[in-house]
Amino acid sequence: MADEHRIVLGHFGAAHGIRGEVKVLAYTEDPLAVADYGPVTLDDGRIVEFVSVRPQGDGVVARVKGVADRNAAELLRNRRFSVERDALPALEEEDDFYHADLVGLRAELEDGSLFGTVIAVQNFGAGDLLEIRASEGGRTVYLAFTRAVVPVVDVKGGRVVVAPPPEVEARGEGDGEADGEGEAEDAP
Repeated sequence: MADEHRIVLGHFGAAHGIRGEVKVLAYTEDPLAVADYGPVTLDDGRIVEFVSVRPQGDGVVARVKGVADRNAAELLRNRRFSVERDALPALEEEDDFYHADLVGLRAELEDGSLFGTVIAVQNFGAGDLLEIRASEGGRTVYLAFTRAVVPVVDVKGGRVVVAPPPEVEARGEGDGEADGEGEAEDAP
């Protein structure tokens, strides 16, 4: 469900046990807070409500209203859930932002030249990544969303400043390395 007025709070993982619990990957600062926003909308349009959430190891396990067994919990697997932006708390600091605010921002190199456009903020388990459609060739590149690699986030100015590692910056020039071109041809 692509709607600029909705914020994705997380997604459901595998069923947990046989009584309808399901693992949750929460994108909220406090993972247990996913239940604080009331009913959520799944990416297929269904509305569900958390009955409870609890920590489980490094993750969160939830009970969802109307989900009473493992089979029903498995139907939630890989479904993203979101809320209206208005349901989120107001930002406290002027330079605070939600990840959704970064989508569409211009990504500039430190010298001010265009690197690309932020198309998503991803997390595949090892930390947040900015997904950027490079201005050269339209390829997608991922940059670690750290202060070292993204030293400036200027939402009001419509830009982020990026300092990609040399190997990423070189690929942004369109030399073909990202798609396998330029590999050693005389390797045994």
